[in-house]
Amino acid sequence: MKYMGSIIFLGLNLYAWITIITVLSIFIVMSRTRIPAEVAFLGALTVLLTFGIITEAEGMAGFGSEPVVVHAAFFIVIAGLMQTGVLYWLTKHLLGIPQNYKQAIVKLMVPIASLGALLNAVNVVALFIDVVKIWARRLNTQPSRLLIPLSYAATLGGTCTLIGNSSNLVISGLYADQTGHSMNLFAPLIPGMFCSIVGIGLVVLLRNMIPLRESPESSFESTSDYTVELLVPTDNPSVGLTVNEANLRNVRGGSLIEIVRFDKEIISPVPNDEFILGGDRLIYSGQINELLELKRTHDLVAADHHVYSISEIDNNRKMRTAYIGFGSDLIGSRMSENKFEHRTDMVLVAVARQGRRVDQQPREVTLEAGDTLLLECPPKDDREIEQITKGSLTFFNSHFVPQLGKKTIIASVILLVMFLLSSFHVLPLMATTMLAAGAMLIFKCCRMQKVVNYIEWELLLILGATVVFSTAITKTGIADVIANNVLDICGHHPYIIMIVMCVLASLVSEFVSDVGASGVFFPIVYQEAVALGCNPMPFVISLMIAVTTSFASPIGSSTHMLIYGPGGFRFSDFLKIGFWMHLVLLAANLLIVNLVYPLY
Repeated sequence: MKYMGSIIFLGLNLYAWITIITVLSIFIVMSRTRIPAEVAFLGALTVLLTFGIITEAEGMAGFGSEPVVVHAAFFIVIAGLMQTGVLYWLTKHLLGIPQNYKQAIVKLMVPIASLGALLNAVNVVALFIDVVKIWARRLNTQPSRLLIPLSYAATLGGTCTLIGNSSNLVISGLYADQTGHSMNLFAPLIPGMFCSIVGIGLVVLLRNMIPLRESPESSFESTSDYTVELLVPTDNPSVGLTVNEANLRNVRGGSLIEIVRFDKEIISPVPNDEFILGGDRLIYSGQINELLELKRTHDLVAADHHVYSISEIDNNRKMRTAYIGFGSDLIGSRMSENKFEHRTDMVLVAVARQGRRVDQQPREVTLEAGDTLLLECPPKDDREIEQITKGSLTFFNSHFVPQLGKKTIIASVILLVMFLLSSFHVLPLMATTMLAAGAMLIFKCCRMQKVVNYIEWELLLILGATVVFSTAITKTGIADVIANNVLDICGHHPYIIMIVMCVLASLVSEFVSDVGASGVFFPIVYQEAVALGCNPMPFVISLMIAVTTSFASPIGSSTHMLIYGPGGFRFSDFLKIGFWMHLVLLAANLLIVNLVYPLY
């Protein structure tokens, strides 16, 4: 296929056009379909390999690059911090008791931004979602009023270090490949801190624009509101028949989710061929008024008490709240049609959407991103439950409380040493994170069999593929051609070019991941800096912050997607305050970067 390289159109050969179409396809797939991001990136990578645009060695090099290795090692460090209680201790002692909403925003955002700089922003948000819910109850307000400040603070704090946001690691890794020099861990510290201070101040100023949405959990506070328990008398005509034969499985207004035998045996999920016995308690979920008609139509009687409480069912199975995130394979499906319940041994009890329970048979609800599900789960460890539903649901109501002790101190020292070694350039960032991960395992701060539960394999795949795409954009000459065209249009004015590229990158990141935007725009921005004869650092750092300012939509940021379900948000809610955050922070970014880093 060598002849393809000789076909030139608009200054680009056929390999370059295939690369452009492939990268644009990723953006379209991620913004317009429910195909998971990692699948889209893997498919695009396959196209580049098939056409010979990148070699197998270049493809493998992407997955062994600094961003991927650092992230993988850092997941182990996070596991150690979680299991030894370091993060639990920080959660308990960093935050005080707020007296009012304005004070709550400041008390929340300042420490969260600090943690976001030291740890991955996504982990910080996931850790503090439950804390925010507790605060909201104390302030007699809805969690949505604090969840957006939580997400913004973690993202802003993440701009202060290379490990705070995934896009920072991608850009720093690509910079090292181009220059042969590694960035300092705190290279974006001053611009990041300035933007964080501006962002926190802006949230406080515009706090009344943060939407007030009813919490999804408020729909699930009383199980008697959505479950009905009916008793089968011993002389009932249905005794001896299967649930299908007795027409007791899928009934008007709901469905049978559990049978509790007289000897306390629990049958859940209920198979179609399960026999009805005298004394059985039939547990239904759905629309209460219609379900109560079963007493008349099927000669059932009301049981003397409810089996369920909101936190547990019997001594074994328990109720858990989960959220459907963007990219979930459950979106657009119904529980009655998919195999989720059979695969996970879970039963859907109720569905809430935008803070209100959906008043129809739960298993017949067409599920959407952001829906909150109340599920009856098997008696498994929280991490096991989260592992078997990975890619479908996200759970936040974890009951894990670690024991604080000697290992807590050891894990804290390991984290501190990691930062010191990298900050003073004693060792490169990749080496320090790998040493820290190894130390966590050697000192048994985390168990190897539990570590895999903390590793985000999808993110590692996306990071590796992003590095490969950046290589393809440089190799095929796309970066050079686009950079030269931008120079021709904007003239050789470095400030104008920097503004144009940051605006474009920040807009793209609103609709696709910041990781994807950083991999696409870095080679172009770097080539422009080189062509202008400028110091590339202000261009690189401004890009690093620009791609993370995707505050106007829930899609561009992983932290926004985490809070979307728990807050009961609508898609447009992020635009109200996010538009102004995006605009102001973009200007603050360009201002401070050019004050800190000289162009020449």
